[in-house]
Amino acid sequence: MRSRAADRTVGVLLPRDLPADRVLPYARRAEELGFDAVWVVEDLGFRGGIAQAAAVLASTVRIRVGIGLLPAGARNVAFAALEIASLAQLFPGRIDVTVGHGMPHWMRSVGQWPRSPLTFLREYVDALRALLRGELMELHGEYVRLDGLQLDRSALPDVVPDILAGVRGPKSLALSGEVADGTVLAEPVTPEYARAALGHIATGRPHRLVAYNIASVGADPVTALAAARPGLEWIGEPDWHAHIAPLPFADELVALRAGCASREEFVARVPDGWVARLAVTGTPEAARAGLDGLRAAGVTDTVLAPVGPDPLGALDSLAAVLDA
Repeated sequence: MRSRAADRTVGVLLPRDLPADRVLPYARRAEELGFDAVWVVEDLGFRGGIAQAAAVLASTVRIRVGIGLLPAGARNVAFAALEIASLAQLFPGRIDVTVGHGMPHWMRSVGQWPRSPLTFLREYVDALRALLRGELMELHGEYVRLDGLQLDRSALPDVVPDILAGVRGPKSLALSGEVADGTVLAEPVTPEYARAALGHIATGRPHRLVAYNIASVGADPVTALAAARPGLEWIGEPDWHAHIAPLPFADELVALRAGCASREEFVARVPDGWVARLAVTGTPEAARAGLDGLRAAGVTDTVLAPVGPDPLGALDSLAAVLDA
């Protein structure tokens, strides 16, 4: 079952702080409703991405599971390959894996931020893909060193999963275009941001573009927009500048954040029109139009992040964007 046209997928994000006893029901309900994918996150201090993915895969039948993202500095690439190969072998064709730098302040806090993040990520993605393909690896890079390592034939998956890069800076996006099968963009992703990112990716081969977005859908557009608003409280922070810069109101947004004492004050003062541009929100028809705009801008995989106190319950309203 596909969500809309066969060339577009619509998935949902599994909230990082969802109570443990609701994680698997959330994934199963997403599958029942017809979503194409569930994406799990690995944020420092929350749950591990590989463990979540394994549990979700085992508790569902059809739905794809994306991991977004595994920081390269968190795992030796050889042992990451063992884990990913196992998932891909046990659940063939149902797993997507995203690797990235990780948030700099998180990685520095655990002593795993390299001098050259770009070099590290290039070496890591190249080595990971080669190992998953069963190649014999001799690599003495600046960060990745493998002395004749090769996965045993018994451990190789029949379907090598896509290896995507979760990045946002221009140089990192260009690197993703060179070495990855796709790029994952954190929320918010507008058509303007998607086009700007693709301009940096600039690959001449097939390349997926996965877009996360805060989402709230309902019959009353005012209520839906109000529910989406709190999910945007971070967008005024410096790390999100790349997302905002392509927008016509970028300078006004920066000025608004500078004049606010807190993220909460900032997001409360963001105009409704900006919220509507920065989230997938409104009536089902409006939300579908938003998805169409993202698709036209080059997004291949949309990932909706529910907001509010009941993410599991929100799945039913988000499913209104799907075709029957």
